[in-house]
Amino acid sequence: MTRTDSHSEAGTAPDSRTWTIAEIADEFAITHRTVRHYEELNLITPERRGTVRIYHRRERTRLNLILRGKRLGFPLGEIRTIIDLYDEPTGQASQLRYVLDQLHERRGRLERRSRDIEDALRELDEFECRCQSDLDRLAQKRVSTG
Repeated sequence: MTRTDSHSEAGTAPDSRTWTIAEIADEFAITHRTVRHYEELNLITPERRGTVRIYHRRERTRLNLILRGKRLGFPLGEIRTIIDLYDEPTGQASQLRYVLDQLHERRGRLERRSRDIEDALRELDEFECRCQSDLDRLAQKRVSTG
């Protein structure tokens, strides 16, 4: 971890910690290209010192939220809305209300998808049984006629 001040580790405020792109990418097990992609979309906005990117706690938190949203299947547009709410005056409360609404919608879609998949698997099982029965009947005919 990189430090932006000359304080000792014990005396440094947590908000003063910074990370390089390599440290951020390694920590979250993503590529530098992925980090830059989120920058291009203005989902994260690291400080720039020449060609060096400096990531503060805000960018690290936003990146964590982006990746969590991706794991949950949210599109980047919804993720942007969620993380942008965090910066508003009502901040966390409005963000949490929005996230809860989105989670309920997402859960409903996944439950419907799950039922559709279960129905499709049942149909496949039935079709497989019919095919196997037909194949067994054909094999019995050959044995009895041959």
